[in-house]
Amino acid sequence: MRGQLTGTFPLAPVEPDLAHHGDAEVGEGLVDLAVNVRRAPMPGWLAEPIMASLADLAAYPDPRPARAAVAARHGRPPAEVLLTAGAAEGFVLLAQALRGVRRPVVVHPQFTEPEAALRAAGHPVERVLLDAADGFRLAPDRIPADADLVMIGNPTNPTSVLHPAADLAALARPGRVLVVDEAFADTTAAPGVPGEPESLAARRDLPGLLVVRSLTKTWGLAGLRIGYLLGEAALLERLAAVQPLWAVGTPALAAASACAGPAAVRAERAIAGQLTADREHLVARLAALPGVRVAGRPASAFVLIHRPGADRVRAELRHRGWAVRRGDTFPGLGPDWLRIAVRDRATTDAFIDTLAEIMEA
Repeated sequence: MRGQLTGTFPLAPVEPDLAHHGDAEVGEGLVDLAVNVRRAPMPGWLAEPIMASLADLAAYPDPRPARAAVAARHGRPPAEVLLTAGAAEGFVLLAQALRGVRRPVVVHPQFTEPEAALRAAGHPVERVLLDAADGFRLAPDRIPADADLVMIGNPTNPTSVLHPAADLAALARPGRVLVVDEAFADTTAAPGVPGEPESLAARRDLPGLLVVRSLTKTWGLAGLRIGYLLGEAALLERLAAVQPLWAVGTPALAAASACAGPAAVRAERAIAGQLTADREHLVARLAALPGVRVAGRPASAFVLIHRPGADRVRAELRHRGWAVRRGDTFPGLGPDWLRIAVRDRATTDAFIDTLAEIMEA
């Protein structure tokens, strides 16, 4: 037949589903290793102000006390803090407020909401894909010099890589907005470092720096939706101009104030230390499995692994009662990658035993 095509042709690459998140992996009866939210009883110093705030729901939310508390924690004036309905809202505000950017760049693999928000607002997004063979480490010279918006996570979800603060700071320059997603910064710890290693949250000397923070991970507040942005007051004013009125509710504001206090910071550091030990146990158990490669040097509440046929392994894990996060929805990864949340040692050991059985079958 005239015009008929013969032979075989390569399939177009499948575009990752940027809207897929770990909560979609979880189901009834499954042990959750897919969502990176810590599940533990809420401490009294956090539960009490949240419960007390319910008596004030007839009044409109007043963000000023919470903004002042967060600012004090990070050594900034309140004008350099913008409270948001979770860190994810911050990415939407950026995409809507910065309509004039010409060359936005997103460094992948990372949390997909920054790119999704940019694309939803009509921005053409350029991806810089970090190399698995190099442990997904950032090479600052990979970022185009004329990029006027750069987005990167630290520590990065899903790789769990913690980039040196100096490498990130090297990306800041006049005329560029540098967005560093530190949603998991409070999960990191390092020997001899009293606070969060490699965080830029207190840096006020870097032009265009915007740090995104979340309070939902360590404190199990994903359903409350509370996060904040740290940056230059003029930039935050632009973002606030496109934010809905009263975007953060009164209970969330109470949580923000409590989580910024000294008791919270001390507890956070203790949790991060225990998390480090639990993560090292998980990494050691994974490394002993044949054919499993742990990506980079994990530093956060999750670990990324590579194993040929991981998509089939994930399906069998689900059949046996375990939920893990698929990797193929992250740009730069594929079906041979899985993200696994760090849990207590007993849960990790039970999971590894099941994973080993699947791989031996």
